[in-house]
Amino acid sequence: MKTADDKTIVRDYFNATGFDRWRRIYGDGEVNKVQLDIRQGHQQTIDTVLGWLTADGNLAEITVGDVGCGVGSLSIPLAQAGARVCGSDLSQKMVEEARSRAIATLGQEDNPTFTVADLEGLSDRHHTIVCLDVLIHYPQDTAAEMIAHLSSLADQRLILSFAPKTLAYTVLKKIGDFFPGPSKATRAYLHRESDVIRILEANGWQIQRNAMLKTRFYFSRLLEAVRRSPAA
Repeated sequence: MKTADDKTIVRDYFNATGFDRWRRIYGDGEVNKVQLDIRQGHQQTIDTVLGWLTADGNLAEITVGDVGCGVGSLSIPLAQAGARVCGSDLSQKMVEEARSRAIATLGQEDNPTFTVADLEGLSDRHHTIVCLDVLIHYPQDTAAEMIAHLSSLADQRLILSFAPKTLAYTVLKKIGDFFPGPSKATRAYLHRESDVIRILEANGWQIQRNAMLKTRFYFSRLLEAVRRSPAA
């Protein structure tokens, strides 16, 4: 099945050449100009999510599931800010790196915690589920299934990022300007914002906040969805 093929490709990539590449990008060491641009774009996404969550003033009272946590770029600062965080990732190497960074930064192993797991295998519920820069690896039909499952895990809030499908970004992708050269990763899928919103609404969500983060080589639409009130 194509879904299984995409999952295998993503797992193998981030456990092999992709691990070293993205560990550098998500770190603070020297990288090339393209990788630096992607690092800065990704950090914009992380900072925006942190800003949204801290602005609500209840981080110490909630649990957060960071699905596709990578090296812990969001999990670690969220735990520092007081949330209970459970990070998960398809890649064992990413999880090991996230755990090492968390211990080095926080000096503890109990928060955040990290698990090697694919999205479909997750069953623990949290107040907030966050899934950043994951949908880009999966086609639309698979993305719909993923969003539905993430919805089943989130009690109050679901935050997603995805590469929006617009004419301009479709052209960039076609000419190889999307994750170019040595920074190229797995197959990249763009998603129409209207389709993602439709899927969220079908699963009982309404959009509360949104943002568009972009640099030269990184672009991401960020949506925060909250449970729709009965009167909505």
